[in-house]
Amino acid sequence: MPRTKRLLAGFLSLILLSVAAFYWVPAVQDLVAAGMIRRAFEQPQDALTGDDALRVAICGSGAPLADANRRPACNLVFAGGKIYVIDAGAGSFARVAKWRLPLDRLEAVFITHFHSDHIADLPEARLQSWVAQRSAPLPVYGGPGVERIVSGFAEAFALDDFYRITHHGADFLKPEAGRMQPREIANADGSPLTGMQSATVLEKDGLKITAFAVDHAPVVPAYGYRFDYRGRSVVFSGDTRISKNLARRAKGADLLIHEAMDKKLVGLLEEAAGQAGRYSARQIFHDIPDYHASPEDAALTAQQAGVPHLVLTHLLPPLPAWLGEKMFLRGAEVTGGTPQFSGPDR
Repeated sequence: MPRTKRLLAGFLSLILLSVAAFYWVPAVQDLVAAGMIRRAFEQPQDALTGDDALRVAICGSGAPLADANRRPACNLVFAGGKIYVIDAGAGSFARVAKWRLPLDRLEAVFITHFHSDHIADLPEARLQSWVAQRSAPLPVYGGPGVERIVSGFAEAFALDDFYRITHHGADFLKPEAGRMQPREIANADGSPLTGMQSATVLEKDGLKITAFAVDHAPVVPAYGYRFDYRGRSVVFSGDTRISKNLARRAKGADLLIHEAMDKKLVGLLEEAAGQAGRYSARQIFHDIPDYHASPEDAALTAQQAGVPHLVLTHLLPPLPAWLGEKMFLRGAEVTGGTPQFSGPDR
């Protein structure tokens, strides 16, 4: 028996050495690389946009604090063969690119508010859908101030656009399609939605999109969004402390995607930062809990609105998934519901 084992081990070693040697042959390397490249250019993932279902993907479940496993806020909605983006935090569209989506079908972007972790990848959303042959300017919806955001990015990337159009040609990269168009969501007098206000933003082909005020003061405007399509609905909280208007506008929805901050953990971070002499960090950790919602707040909102499915996102503070999930859900499970923990982003 020992001799048989030795012979088997030797045979397996020979096979492994042969495979390794073969792998390092240039012709084999070329063959493997060609196969990988072909797969990268296979037909885009049309399944998400190919029927009349309402679907959601989270492309950024993190927050401003650095997190190796998450990107800042980003969500996608698929409805009626179109793609809609809700917020575009830094690096989120690198995640989107991995999914090989047909980004020429990107119909519009909706911004909840103008913190950097919700708008920084707006130029990438525009660029990636432009080179994918989006055929018209990209509408960007948001509260008063959205025109300033769009015009600022347009100026910042004007030279980049000029270089790309010059290099590839205006027939391929149509200048008009490369633009973003601001679409302001406001009251008739130009003031932002506040309190218990809401507004229908878009109603087309069975899809209805509603914006509503949430409470992220001193950040104003701050909006959430509701998407209704063919009997299904999803609500995005944006950044907010617990909000009566959010609970009202989420009534009867199928899914609520709600931000969450574990305030006890943030308190521990504040204390540790102070003890370490990191006074600027301590100040930030002291300030941020008062305009965010806890997991329990999110669960209570879902319960009040009668929403059966709750997903927590914009997670603060960043933690390893195995620990963070248990700690975050500990607060949300107080209501007896079954919330889900988004991410890590893939």
